[in-house]
Amino acid sequence: MLATLMYGPGDVRCEQVDDPRILKPTDAIIKLSATCICGSDLWPYRGLQPIDGRAHMGHEYCGVVVEVGREVTTVRPGQFVVGSFCISDNTCPHCRFGFHSSCVQREFMSGAQAPYARVPLADGTLVATAELPSPDLIPDLLATSDVLGTGWYAADAANVREGSTVVVVGDGAVGLMGVLSAKAMGAERIIAMSRHETRQRLAIEFGATDIVAERGEAGIARIKELTRGVGADSVLECVGMQESMTQAIECTRPGGSIGYVGVPHGVTFDGQAMFFAQRRMLGGPAPVRRFLPDLIDRVLAGKIKPGKVFDLKLPLADVAEGYRAMDERRAIKTMITV
Repeated sequence: MLATLMYGPGDVRCEQVDDPRILKPTDAIIKLSATCICGSDLWPYRGLQPIDGRAHMGHEYCGVVVEVGREVTTVRPGQFVVGSFCISDNTCPHCRFGFHSSCVQREFMSGAQAPYARVPLADGTLVATAELPSPDLIPDLLATSDVLGTGWYAADAANVREGSTVVVVGDGAVGLMGVLSAKAMGAERIIAMSRHETRQRLAIEFGATDIVAERGEAGIARIKELTRGVGADSVLECVGMQESMTQAIECTRPGGSIGYVGVPHGVTFDGQAMFFAQRRMLGGPAPVRRFLPDLIDRVLAGKIKPGKVFDLKLPLADVAEGYRAMDERRAIKTMITV
């Protein structure tokens, strides 16, 4: 089959590889209905994260089960499933505590930018729908696999509550999903920090009440102005750079909470400053599996439409253009049809 391989910075190719097969009795093979490019895929694409040889790309996925290992009991061939980018058994102490992304058997999904994919620990990782969804729901269900689940975790980690004032730092796909999530959780005021008109429009559609284009000290000052000098109850950090993390911390009120899901690159903290700031912080890889059943139900009930974040759709053969478009910020998020 054709699959997406990254050989190095800026070098993405669609090439023939062997079809996936069952390697362990806990595996499943799925035929993907769609896949996509993640913002985190751009770190190695930009040379900011090393690659050891060629890498099979893709960790966001949904589709139909075609084969299962002999120990798989919760999903069966013919079912439509969504899985997390973090492989988990759903039974270990960390999974039972809600942190599937720290599962003792954790793996990170790969190879899903292809027509077929092998999913390890299928019983713990995959969630099946009762029926095959209509084609128009595929983008929304695909979004639950990572980008929505990650935005939702950012809002959950930031303790977003009914009536909260929320700031979202980052206007990429995860940040936009953070806006949607904060709205769904009942936030009264959602301030999206964005400089890009198309992303601002989508943020407003997802529930943002205010847009702040300023960054750095100017951005912090604007947030303080909008909140009468107090700061936000909850801040979602969805970038992972030093400037965005500093901005998130400084925009949070004392006693407020920061949910950080941007993969950190060059981020450091001043211990004494954090001590006196009195902000809560929780983040890391999103435990998407915890949220998947609820998010899938919300999509199927028509309560949320996260698939709107896909503003470019390309066939697998054109996957390299999808990477270029996201890298050049011509696209928020690229969906790949297979």
